[in-house]
Amino acid sequence: MKCVICDGGTARKFVEYKEFGTSFGRFKADVCRKCNEIYFDEGAAGKIQEKSKALGLFGLAKKAKVAEIGNSLAIRIPKEIAEFLALRKGGEVMIIPKSKKGLLVEI
Repeated sequence: MKCVICDGGTARKFVEYKEFGTSFGRFKADVCRKCNEIYFDEGAAGKIQEKSKALGLFGLAKKAKVAEIGNSLAIRIPKEIAEFLALRKGGEVMIIPKSKKGLLVEI
């Protein structure tokens, strides 16, 4: 198999899959020898999706609106994400700019 990213060759390996910091285990995949892009076959992808749904992680990533409150901006955190992170009203978080396109929020 050829890598669609860099056109490099791939090797069959067992690769650990994580979603939102939760390990789902190791699955067979083709891994590019040049850029390390990972390609799971249909069977592995199906198992990963089933596990994601069973753990309540499937579809957890969401878009959020930016609102204006006084002189500040606020980002609304969807309920499912707040529950996953155990965020509560009045709790504090650390907001760290990572780049012009990236923001890290630590609890």
